[in-house]
Amino acid sequence: MTTIDGNAERRLILITMGDACGIGPEIIAKAFAQGDAQGCVVVGHVGVLRRAVRCIGSSAAVAKIDTLADAWALPPRVMPVLEPERLAADLHELPIGRVDARAGRVAAVCIEHAVALTHAGEGAAIVTAPIHKEALHAAGIAFPGHTEMLQSLAAERGGAPPVRMMLCSAELRTVLVTIHVSLRQAIEQITFDNVLATIRIAAAAASRWGMAQPRIAVAGLNPHAGEGGLFGDEEIRYIAPAIAAARGEGIDASGPYAPDTVFMRARHAAGHPGEFDIVIAMTHDHGLIPIKYLGFEQGVNVTLGLPFVRTSPDHGTAFEIAGTGRADPRSLTAAIRMARELSARQFAARGPLSGAKTP
Repeated sequence: MTTIDGNAERRLILITMGDACGIGPEIIAKAFAQGDAQGCVVVGHVGVLRRAVRCIGSSAAVAKIDTLADAWALPPRVMPVLEPERLAADLHELPIGRVDARAGRVAAVCIEHAVALTHAGEGAAIVTAPIHKEALHAAGIAFPGHTEMLQSLAAERGGAPPVRMMLCSAELRTVLVTIHVSLRQAIEQITFDNVLATIRIAAAAASRWGMAQPRIAVAGLNPHAGEGGLFGDEEIRYIAPAIAAARGEGIDASGPYAPDTVFMRARHAAGHPGEFDIVIAMTHDHGLIPIKYLGFEQGVNVTLGLPFVRTSPDHGTAFEIAGTGRADPRSLTAAIRMARELSARQFAARGPLSGAKTP
């Protein structure tokens, strides 16, 4: 095998096509047309990707390959597509911008195939284009999103790993304790064990990126982090004890901080070095709103805790603009860059991206 920067095995990054009726195929086509997806292979449907190339007004070639190794023989900017079995031949005829069970089923098949290839050592990392949760549900796929599906696929090979979603940009990194559940359920999931596990997973992942002692800020759940119990006692009962336990393990964790100000303190910007490297947020929207506000086009989702690197753009299928050619590929290209960086570091370290112990 050749090497990347002399440090890591050179393997292809796998991009899953996402929902065939959304913008995923279009932003993938733009990434290849712009030269931002070299060293990548799309796991998807050839007809859908060719439709996407036409949609963006490109004349770039799409080549169906039989094995990942075939991709290395293709000219630059040609999109190599590895098509799993069981894909309908007429998938490219599905109406764009609508929920369709067939698109949900194919999106799941592509994810499963990419994971199998990566587990077999044939892929360096997985970058997932957006899927639609309603389409998954219509197809009978019992997962609310990528994170839960990937966790389940990893569980088939030695027990379910504890995973967490991290959203990051050049200015901010946020790791979530809870994700795709109702707010009422999320509050019920704020426990000592869940908060401590999240801190541990974030610290272990950051150590793989070369941060020997990452500064981890833990946001509270309630306004003003509970104000000493006046506005809720989750900080006193669960969050503060978990922080203390993490500090007892040598992790530089602090808080709980008021969630309406901690992200500003952690932000890394010109003339404003952030006070923290990572913020732990208790709920999905607490953590995602600041990331998306600071730079929706540059946000990247990273799943921590999996035995392989997985990144994705920080947006959905955008049915309202699908098929217009207007979709912005910058978040996808940022996800590809992040996958390259993290997979190189992972291979160099000869270990998983996140090997945190759990309570």
